[in-house]
This record gives sequence, structure tokens and C-alpha cells, in this order.
Amino acid sequence: MTDPQAPWPGHWAPLGATHENDATNFALWAPEADGVEVCLFDEVGRETRIGLEDRTFDVWHGRLPGVGPGQRYGFRVHGPWDPPRGRRFDPAKLLVDPYARAVTDDVRYDRALFEHGRDTASRVPKAVVVGDDGFDWGTDTAARVPWADAVVYELHVRGFTMRHPDIPDELRGTYAGLAHPAAIRHFLDLGVTTVELMPVHHFVSEPQQIERGQTNYWGYNSLAFFAPHAAYSASGSHGGQVTEFKAMVRALHDAGLEVVLDVVYNHTAEQGPNGPTLCFRGIDNAAYYRLDTAHPDRYNDYTGCGNTVNVSHPHVLRLVMDSLRYWVDEMHVDGFRFDLAAALARSMHDVDMLGSFMTVIEQDPVLREVKLIAEPWDIGPGGYQVGEFPHLWTEWNDKFRNTVRDHWRGAAPGVRDLAYRLSGSSDLYAEDGRRPYASINFVNAHDGFTLRDLVSYDRKHNEVNGEDNRDGTDDNRSWNHGVEGETSDPGVVDLRRRQLRNFLTTLLLSTGVPMLVAGDEMGRTQRGNNNAYCLDDETTWIDWSLREEYGDLLDFARRLLRLRHEHPVFRQRRFFEGRPVVPDGRKDLAWFHPSGAEMTDHTWHDESLRTLGMYLAGDGIRSRDRRGDRVLDGSHLLWLHAGAEPIEVTLPGGVWAERYDVVLDTTGVDTTVGAGVSAGERISLLGRSCLLLRATP
Repeated sequence: MTDPQAPWPGHWAPLGATHENDATNFALWAPEADGVEVCLFDEVGRETRIGLEDRTFDVWHGRLPGVGPGQRYGFRVHGPWDPPRGRRFDPAKLLVDPYARAVTDDVRYDRALFEHGRDTASRVPKAVVVGDDGFDWGTDTAARVPWADAVVYELHVRGFTMRHPDIPDELRGTYAGLAHPAAIRHFLDLGVTTVELMPVHHFVSEPQQIERGQTNYWGYNSLAFFAPHAAYSASGSHGGQVTEFKAMVRALHDAGLEVVLDVVYNHTAEQGPNGPTLCFRGIDNAAYYRLDTAHPDRYNDYTGCGNTVNVSHPHVLRLVMDSLRYWVDEMHVDGFRFDLAAALARSMHDVDMLGSFMTVIEQDPVLREVKLIAEPWDIGPGGYQVGEFPHLWTEWNDKFRNTVRDHWRGAAPGVRDLAYRLSGSSDLYAEDGRRPYASINFVNAHDGFTLRDLVSYDRKHNEVNGEDNRDGTDDNRSWNHGVEGETSDPGVVDLRRRQLRNFLTTLLLSTGVPMLVAGDEMGRTQRGNNNAYCLDDETTWIDWSLREEYGDLLDFARRLLRLRHEHPVFRQRRFFEGRPVVPDGRKDLAWFHPSGAEMTDHTWHDESLRTLGMYLAGDGIRSRDRRGDRVLDGSHLLWLHAGAEPIEVTLPGGVWAERYDVVLDTTGVDTTVGAGVSAGERISLLGRSCLLLRATP
């Protein structure tokens, strides 16, 4: 580190550390502070403090000659210590720059981080000055996959690559590992379009996890909203993580894949009022967090994580928007999935879809063009907002998850709700002009059982988490099929594998946007743990040897995704209307009772019904292609039978078809595929099975 001269005035924008012409400009928004110091650290941790003497528009700023890329730094902010009034300034606390582009070092918890007046410089991560890395994006172009054609694949950067035999050891668990041809080959062979990365903003583990010898594996504990998580870098933590992340995005784009980030702006790693002071709390606690107006020493916690970021404050909203634009403009990502998005939509206290956060995104020329996915709830009053987000947004549809799980475990009251989920959830999204792809359909996500565990366990088994099995939901809607956990019973194994195929078929052939969790296509298990957020080990790392043991399931998933890609009847851009597109044509969508008759009001309300036929008319697609021509496809009939015993169904004839050919059968009996059956005939469906047929006029 070069000894800096006294700071030049510099400039109040941009915020953070900006290197240019052999000097670095530092700018920190701290309107209530009495003073701000930049703290520079050399290779052995010696600290040099430089006071920022200039202040413009509530921003403290200064330009330091001789300070360049790789320099580690932090801030100390002076001001009143008055927690009862929401003020928590403490110059003894080293603070991470909210606009840091890179962060190095891990947090080292001790009482100093929690107590006023005790110095924390040796215990807090350091921001790193990042210069222009000269990264060559070449002809990098976003894939811009239309929502109706998208298949989302949720994965963990570390967990996806740690055990992959074809990725070199030194790249496993890193961005470079995810960019390796072996990883990309799996995405392409499977047929997904959009890779959704679990949190990659720099995060830290909570103190209680460190005390238990664990870590925050999932990463929903953000500290720095601009910095790629340093532990996922094979290139070091002094700025190399930024270039490595860019290279990963470029490699995925070159393969035609989109990159979506799971982002956590609803809360930070500073936890509740008694949590560690690492960044925002020491800069302006009352601005960055939602305080209890009656007791400003407390937080309004709508997230369950101790605090809620106050995006209703103009500067905090700017921070979030600057971060989002940075990841799009500089890092070339294609969209975001917003964790607990309802917390971001709150104005004063209530969720407000016309509030500042939603309005700014709608108006932003960069952000309104990327993929926006909401986790449409938080834990506060009125926080459940499924179906309520604005037009540009898609939503995780937990009603799809719950309904499909209930259907296949035989617990659903009839098939009426199932029909809504299969056809795009029009009851949730059609009324206000949204499209079927507003629904992100999923059966599993990172939190909860894996798909294999969903059919193997009746209850959670989270003992290894160290919380006496109290953590994790008890509302799993799972079924172990007679044996809890792993078994060699051939009857149970066969039924479980059939159910895996049933779930994949339902998910991937439903209208809406399907989301798969990495590894579910090949039988990944967490041994019944439905909340493995703290396990960075083989519990959560994908076991790639399962490609052999569950190779038939992997092939089945690939077949389903090829069918979805090849047939637009499974990728509807507009909601069905239950009537013909052209005069004297067939209905675009028809529902059939096992008798072969169309469903009636009476049969829709039959709570004992476990079988439903869905007919998708290939000449009933309501969207047009880019040239304005009608989109035509073959018609398909999908039977879903969740009853335990076989059932005979009659194939509808007349205007629907003259004959049917079997396309896919979840019983695993390959000899049925390709078989032809005349319309009007009765065929037998094995208990708990799906059958897809192509209709021939």
C-alpha cells in the first residue's frame, strides 16, 4: 500500500470506491454522521485512517492519490450513539462499503461486534478497490428467452460443482467450475434455458451457525449487494472474483443460456438490534432499516431474519436500484428472483403494488427489460401476495406446488384445483391482464424436500441442523409410500420412481414456466432434511454418480423437456378460453372424465374423483408467431390418475380424434410408447400414473 497524501476533494458521485488515473475516489452517503474516515489496510493488516473533509448532498467524499485496485478498505462513521432514537453510530466499528464491488476476508465473531465502543477492524470483512479489469465481452449477447419458452433451473454454485467428476478439483465450488464445459453440457443436454443461481451477493454466516461449527450454505444473509461472493472464486478475493463471474456469464451466454440471480434485498446480515454491526447499521440505522416507530431501538421484522431493509427510503431504494442495474449493465445477468419480494413492496407497513419499489422498476429502462421473478410473500401482516404482482413480474406459484403434491399423494378434494394449475392458473393471473407465464410452476425448491425425498419421507429429518428438528416446515404434503426413508422393497421403490415421473410430467407439461431444482432430475436426496441451509457437505452437494442409478429418470426428464420444446401446445402464451379459435373448430382446451365425457359441474365438484383428462388442441393455440401467422401443433391428451387402483378411461372421439398414439407413459412400460389406439376405446391406466397421447384427426 502506498502512503496516501491528504485527500483531494474528489466528487460525491458515484458512490463507493472509483479508481481512475492513479487515484481512487471514495464517496459514502451518511447524512446524520458528524464525520467519516476511510480506513486503508496493508498486507499485514496495518490500518491508515484518512478523514473525508468534503461533504456534498449528504455524501462524504475524497480522492486519494496512489490508491489503486486491490486496496483493502473500510469506513468509520462518527455520530451520536442513541439507540432509543434509532441512532447507532460507533467509530470503533469498521464498516463495509455498501457499494463495494469486491469483499475479502471473513467475519470473525466475538463480543466486540455486538458491543458499543469496541474496535472491530480485525474482525470485519474488508472492501476491495476494483478497477477496470479490461474484460473482453466480445460479442456477448443475452439469450432473451421468451418467458413462455423458458425452463428455469435453480442451482447452488458450490453444490452443483463440488462433486462433479469432470470438473477439475481446483474449479469445483466456483464460478469457473459452473462455466466449465461439463456443467454447460448438462444444462444443454437436459434442455433447460435459464440458470437461476442461489444468492451470489457477498454474504456471511450468522454467529449461531459459526458456534455450531456450521455455515450459511444457502447464502440468504447478504452483506454487500454489488460484490460477487468471494468464496465462490477460484481467482482469489482481491478483485479476481469480479472477472471470474463475468467469464462465467459469458460462457453461459455463449451456450445460449440465461443467468438469473436470486437476490436478497429484504434484509441484511446485521440481524436484529442486538446483532453484529458490519455495515448499514453503523452508517445510518434509521434510514437503512424499518424501525418500530413506537420503539426506534427495535426493528419491524417482516422477514424472520431480524431486520427489514427500508426500501421506502429514497437513498435505500437508490442503493437497490443501483445494485440491480450494476448486475445487468456491468455483469450482464439476465434477471432476478427477489427473495421475500412482498417485503420490498411495503410502503409504510402495508404491501403496496403501486409503491416506490414497484414503480421505479416499472419505469427503469434497464430493469423493465429483464426477467423479474417474485417470491410473492413475507412473514408480515398481509404478506401473502400470490397473484398480486404487476404485469412485468412472474411469481413463484406455491398453489401449483401444493395442489400437485396433494393430487399425487391422493389428498386433494377432487381435480378442480388441479385443472387450474395445469392450465396456467387463470384464477390467479388472468383477471388483471397477465399471461400464463406469470406463473413459475414448481413442485420443489431449494427450501423443502428434494423431489426424491418428497416421495420417500412423511416427516422432516433435520436433526443434524442442531435445532432439535424444530426448524423447517411441517407442511410438506409428502408421502413415503409405506416406508420412511430409503428401502430395498421392490414394490415401494417401483411406486416411488413412478411418482417421480408423475411429478416431472405434471410440472413440465403444464402451462406456465416450469422450475426444476438441480439434481431432482436424477434423484438427488438430502436424506429427509427439508431445511439444509446450514449444511455445506455431501448432504447438499449434487452426487453425480446418481446419473447411473437414476439414469432412467434423467432420460425421462430430457424427453419431457424435448416434448415441451417441440410442441407449442405446452407453451401457451395466452390463457385458454374453452372455446374454438376458429368457427366450427374444437375447443382450445377440454377436460375429460374417465367415462370419456367432458367434465360437468357435477363431476367438477366430485371430491372423490382422482382422474382427469386434459385435451390440448393443436389448432386452438391463441398466440401468433412473429410474422402474425397462426401457430399450429398436434393435439395431445394427457391423463393424470392419482388413484391407487387401475382405472379404465374412454378416449374421446368425434371432433377430438379418430385415433391416439401413446407418446409417454409414466408406468415405465416402454412397449406402450408408439402404440396406437382408436378413439372411443377403453384403455387401462395403472394406479398412480400419467399417460400422454397424440391425437390424430
